[in-house]
Amino acid sequence: MTRLIVWRHGNTDWNAANRVQGQTDVPLNELGRDQARAAAPLLAGLRPDAIVASDLSRAADTAAALAALTGLPVRTDARLRERHFGQWQGLHLTEVAERFPEEYARWRAGDPDPGADLEPLRDLGERVGAALQEAADAAPGGTVVIATHGGGSRQGIGHLLGWDTAVLRTVGSLANCHWTELRHDDVRGWQLRAHNVGLITAPVAVDAV
Repeated sequence: MTRLIVWRHGNTDWNAANRVQGQTDVPLNELGRDQARAAAPLLAGLRPDAIVASDLSRAADTAAALAALTGLPVRTDARLRERHFGQWQGLHLTEVAERFPEEYARWRAGDPDPGADLEPLRDLGERVGAALQEAADAAPGGTVVIATHGGGSRQGIGHLLGWDTAVLRTVGSLANCHWTELRHDDVRGWQLRAHNVGLITAPVAVDAV
């Protein structure tokens, strides 16, 4: 049985300020680095065989905390990046609501393609899902830790599980440095085994930020 641990990165200043990150390369803040160091021993206890991360520094540096304990290298994959938030990147959510009221309302209502150059959720799920599947295929029967992002992880996991957008909206967001566990066998395919696991250190941030 192959196991994927899909781990959201630690906190950033933009998370704390409700500023839309998307694919902007925002680094971990002190809290985020502390979160990564605190979570790393728990994940090391799962005896991972490989570590893969988004190439954005907040995810790659989160993964580095686990690599420091396990001695495993971190392979980066740009497909694991967060959703591209188009014209919203760099704005506070309050600014988004003021400047893009129609698109913001559609996004809040769950529209998978609300406009303003946001990456459609289907494309996001296929992109991240392909990276997750490739990481699993490279370690058959093993455990792989994937350091990635909140919105991207949810859609990628949904792609593997075959869940549509409406179902995924009922799944809570990952808190910073928390993870989802998936397992795969040849009979039942991918199964969700646990979600939002980790130490409680801060409130859950909105996926977009």
